[in-house]
Amino acid sequence: MSARHPIISITGSSGAGTTSVKRIFEQIFRREKIEAAFIEGDAFHRYDRQAMKDKVAAEEKLGNPYFTHFNAEANELEILEEVFEEYGRKGTGRTRTYVHDEEEAKQLGSPPGTFTDWREFPESRLLFYEGLHGCVVTDKVDLAKHADLKIGVVPVINLEWIQKIHRDRATRGYSTEDVMDVILRRMPDYTRFIVPQFSQTNINFQRVPIVDTSNPFIARWIPTPDESMLVIRFANPRGIDFAYLLSMIHNSFMSRANSIVVPGNKLDLAMQLILTPLILQLIERKNRVS
Repeated sequence: MSARHPIISITGSSGAGTTSVKRIFEQIFRREKIEAAFIEGDAFHRYDRQAMKDKVAAEEKLGNPYFTHFNAEANELEILEEVFEEYGRKGTGRTRTYVHDEEEAKQLGSPPGTFTDWREFPESRLLFYEGLHGCVVTDKVDLAKHADLKIGVVPVINLEWIQKIHRDRATRGYSTEDVMDVILRRMPDYTRFIVPQFSQTNINFQRVPIVDTSNPFIARWIPTPDESMLVIRFANPRGIDFAYLLSMIHNSFMSRANSIVVPGNKLDLAMQLILTPLILQLIERKNRVS
């Protein structure tokens, strides 16, 4: 953690909705005129697309059919920790971009499935990470200790699968069976590397559908925000003005002493109300020590 150069880390599985949460943070940064440097977790994959296919095939031959991007060994987490550590000390660091598709390839000048060159961060007041491993702790790395504000985005599992199925079919041309295979292959790494991070976070946002999602593989639509509730859990509720939040968010209620439940269509409002003061506290602390 660094008072002088704060780091915000958003962590969640593929299809969890971390990109949507990132947009809300970007709105806050624009409104409060806060310059942020950004890291996308995909930038720290260890392998490009073809090399990853080769690695998966090699692992299968060795009797391991479950090697995925969720695995710590499939990512350059030691380098990512070095970036976090450097930014916390000096406010500097580097990142790159993983090119997902042809549209990004045209913008970035690198083929799909490859990485751009490394580039230095622009001048910034904080660092923002969004990806799979922002709070991961293993016997080799401890990314959680470097982040000043850690957010988990955690839909209930069937909803997460529905979101992933619809996204991968729409943007990657996968069949439902293809996505099912990916989900099954990822499950061991999901439980080993993704789930434990949500015990490291300061706040978890978990969307819970209030419609039937018992068979996510035949769901025709993603449950809408109006068909969902949002459970917001604070690891340390001290200092959180729950009375204010309850008064500002219609139909919200507390389910536990550290948890508030709000309608799913109030995600943006809830995040703005909760996160804006926390971000401004980081900037105020930065200004004091600077």
